[in-house]
Amino acid sequence: MDTTRLGRTGLRVSRLCLGTMNFGPETSEQDSHRIMDRALDAGVFFFDTADMYGYKFGQWDTLPREGPTEQIIGRWLAQGGGRRERIVLATKVYGQMWAGPNGRGLSAYHLRRACEESLRRLRTDHLDLYQMHHVDRDTPWEEIWQAMELLVQQGKVLYVGSSNFAGWHIARANEAAARRGFLGLVSEQSLYNLAARTIELEVAPACRAYGLGILPWSPLGGGLLGGALQRAATGRRASQRIQDRVEQHRPRLERWERLCAELGHGPADVALAWLLHQPGVTAPIVGPRTMEQLEEALRAAELKLDAKTLKTIDEIWPGPGGEAPEAYAW
Repeated sequence: MDTTRLGRTGLRVSRLCLGTMNFGPETSEQDSHRIMDRALDAGVFFFDTADMYGYKFGQWDTLPREGPTEQIIGRWLAQGGGRRERIVLATKVYGQMWAGPNGRGLSAYHLRRACEESLRRLRTDHLDLYQMHHVDRDTPWEEIWQAMELLVQQGKVLYVGSSNFAGWHIARANEAAARRGFLGLVSEQSLYNLAARTIELEVAPACRAYGLGILPWSPLGGGLLGGALQRAATGRRASQRIQDRVEQHRPRLERWERLCAELGHGPADVALAWLLHQPGVTAPIVGPRTMEQLEEALRAAELKLDAKTLKTIDEIWPGPGGEAPEAYAW
């Protein structure tokens, strides 16, 4: 498994990031531990989670949240064998974790308590990457950075990242950090796949300008890009939501899956490989429910696409036309 630097930092991470959102609600703890062991053995040592992960969609209103996924990872780390020392561990903060007006957000109050609880659940004394899961429009950046600086000074957090930020949020955050002499954001975790290329307008250029590594989530578009036409009658792809998306994109999907067949690779492999060829992308986040899905992702990391293939993929799944404002103006 290749490695690369996380944004402008000296920290090296694997070119794939193991997402853990399915650990608990979709994947048993035993299977989750096996997947983490296999990922680490294969050279995937960048792990991503969030304090609010671990519930099925119908349980999002359950309060207080106990962070089941973080607890699963914590029990895996507690097995020892150098597990904690061998991984780069990332989690996220923002979501509603306990009742009351301060149970969510990025206030100094919430950040302090949420960080302590994530550390307890993960059974570790520090987080390698602490990511803001969403922008908090009600909390000033001076407060956020003061709280994050304290966590860094205490050795509880090493690097700070963002998730689901707009380009101007990244600029504003890092300008505020620079005024304080603080490193600021080093990564942005964003929705990015062949069927969702909006970040190419402003988010990706902002990341490149400020030295943030891009961590694409949902790299297969919720299964749309992973052979949806072939598998439409089974599993999650049989849901009405997926069926509607398949019909919406059917002409493109037919061209897409035909191209992948000609290349001799699975659609999921090619979709992941395409992301790894995009400027600024550090590591797509793969969230396997099964060992088979992890093995598929590992194959994709070795796949190289030539210029002709990349051009054909762009014709099937065109982006927004480049960066703003040229994409829509001149």
